[in-house]
Amino acid sequence: MSKSFEKYQKKRLRSSYLSVIVSIALVLFLLGLLGIMVLKTRALAQHFKEQVTLNVFLKDNSAEAQIIEYKKSLEAKDFTKSVEYISKNDAAKLMQKEIGQDFLEFLGTNPLKDAINIHLKSDFVTAEKMNEIEKLLLQNTIVHEITYDRPLIELLNKNIKRISLWILIFSGLLTLIAVVLINSSIRLSVYSKRFTIKTMQMVGATKGFIRRPFIWTSIKLGILGAILAIIALIGLSYYIEKQIPEISLLNNINLLAIVFGGVLLLGIIISWGSTYFATKRFLNLRTDELYY
Repeated sequence: MSKSFEKYQKKRLRSSYLSVIVSIALVLFLLGLLGIMVLKTRALAQHFKEQVTLNVFLKDNSAEAQIIEYKKSLEAKDFTKSVEYISKNDAAKLMQKEIGQDFLEFLGTNPLKDAINIHLKSDFVTAEKMNEIEKLLLQNTIVHEITYDRPLIELLNKNIKRISLWILIFSGLLTLIAVVLINSSIRLSVYSKRFTIKTMQMVGATKGFIRRPFIWTSIKLGILGAILAIIALIGLSYYIEKQIPEISLLNNINLLAIVFGGVLLLGIIISWGSTYFATKRFLNLRTDELYY
């Protein structure tokens, strides 16, 4: 009879541990997925910002040596990501391909100007900073005109801020839900051993001594749950990579390392905190309160 009861208790304990691991894994998987979205959204925002081009048109009487020197000075600027020089002849050829006819024969002369296209670093793609850059560049004597898409920049920054805010709110809400769910699962696991806790306390065991094995067990469960979540995230990343290669998730090792490290750390911290407060509650209960 005692052996069958012992087997039943072990089976029940394994079932309890399994439910805790699965709960932790599911919640951490969702948090990890959200973490990838947050970090990838930032990377995508930077990518789109760096596609914005600042077109610097040069005066017709600019000497080749002046243009080369000016291009080199632009490449050394803090705000520059890349610089591309397009001569008026190259610009004419590109336009001919776009419109499908030789407009130079009709006009007789090339009305286009030599240009330097500047791709800015993402941190400088704001209306205020681009105005400052425009004023700085216009100070050079060979610059004729500077153009860029002002409405696009304002719209881009506005939408990025809006999306970032909603992702931040959703992240906070999901984190709160994750803590509550994992805490509930661990509390149920500790609740099933409340009589053991009280018995150890009655024979003189200190609170720290009683709490230690529960915390260590929960940390191990948290680590197992985090490992399962990481495996699932790797599988999902591989699937997304195959379906949408442009996202290039698996190539971004630093991003994945941050997310996986965060998932593992969250699994440990939440498991430790939930167990600490759950055991503290049962340690402070009177014996007659254990039945409620």
